[in-house]
Amino acid sequence: MSKIVIVGAGYAGMAAAAHLDKAGTPFTIVNNHDYHYLTTLLHEAAGGRGPGENYQVPIKEVLRQDSSQLVLDEITGIDREKKVVIGKAGQYEFDYLIYGMGWISEYFGIKGLKENSLSITNLDTAVQIREHIENEFKAYTTDGDKRHLRIALGGAGLTGIELMGELLEYLPELCKSLNIPFSEVDLQCIEAMPTILPMVAAHLRPYVIETLTQKGGKLRTNTKIMEVTPGVVHLDGGETVEAGTIVWTGGVRANPLLTDAGFNVDRRGRGKVNSFLQSADDDHIFIVGDSAWAEDENGKPFPPTAQMAEQMGALAAHNLISLLSGQPLKSFKPRNWGTLCSLGSDVGVGDAFGVPIKGVTAALAKEGSKAKYLWELGGMRLAGNRTKQMMRI
Repeated sequence: MSKIVIVGAGYAGMAAAAHLDKAGTPFTIVNNHDYHYLTTLLHEAAGGRGPGENYQVPIKEVLRQDSSQLVLDEITGIDREKKVVIGKAGQYEFDYLIYGMGWISEYFGIKGLKENSLSITNLDTAVQIREHIENEFKAYTTDGDKRHLRIALGGAGLTGIELMGELLEYLPELCKSLNIPFSEVDLQCIEAMPTILPMVAAHLRPYVIETLTQKGGKLRTNTKIMEVTPGVVHLDGGETVEAGTIVWTGGVRANPLLTDAGFNVDRRGRGKVNSFLQSADDDHIFIVGDSAWAEDENGKPFPPTAQMAEQMGALAAHNLISLLSGQPLKSFKPRNWGTLCSLGSDVGVGDAFGVPIKGVTAALAKEGSKAKYLWELGGMRLAGNRTKQMMRI
């Protein structure tokens, strides 16, 4: 019997695991936690909407077959010649590998940015950001230093804008609990490009700006971060922003394991794959999710989104089963469901199946997407158990 190993329990890895589990195909999934966290909702945990456990799904709630094994370990390398995945606690032989280790933050060479900022890279760091902000605000009640109440967000893409929306709902509550006037809070999002949310229709962006600024946020475009020192963001032109909390949301790149293992990668460290999602270097290895350098028929890379990762994981598992049974493989032809950006719990912007939406409609669509994902991952059993915990109803 072929040894199948999945590394990483992100959207792609979990979709692959769920598909293999339903098919009764034995496999081992290796992950550093016993839960799958919902990356697209981590801004909610960081922004104070709910506790961290609301955004995790125990992996064993998805795996129903005895032949589906979970191993807790942190993967540190891949030996393609020996067909071994290397972890801190052991090594895992494979005949076929589905690699879905996801991404890390991209700092674009900005001096001091990595060392002197926080970043939403996983559930633990999301919770850390919320706790850090709370501690800064508490410190203000002791020494009165207004720098504690200044929050600088770097990057006005999806994560930065969604985090800003959450904070603008949560911070007034936090201020009230600590007897701090919310008017003293300075929350600003700093973006080097001339516009925000490039993945959202241009005519919707003024609505985003109006919504966030009316709530007390500041959006600064055409403003480049040159350096970050402890507690200080240095901007192009010499201006400095002294802030108790600095959060970077400005970019991602693939986990460096593929580069370190000698795979053919693009400038963001993603491994080159064919149309079946097999590695260009080894057809026994499928690369999925944000780790995959996959292109459409026009040579355009697919965007690193959760919906793409989920579809990649499911197809990789399907193709692996087809390989084992001698059946033809399917090419990756994903469906784009649209992009949704929340601006807090009540309103948002985006598109659904190509139709632009905003306001409450977009917020409801975002909430519905949570239930849809859980249903796809674990059926009604999982969706029923988890949806109320994650949605405000």
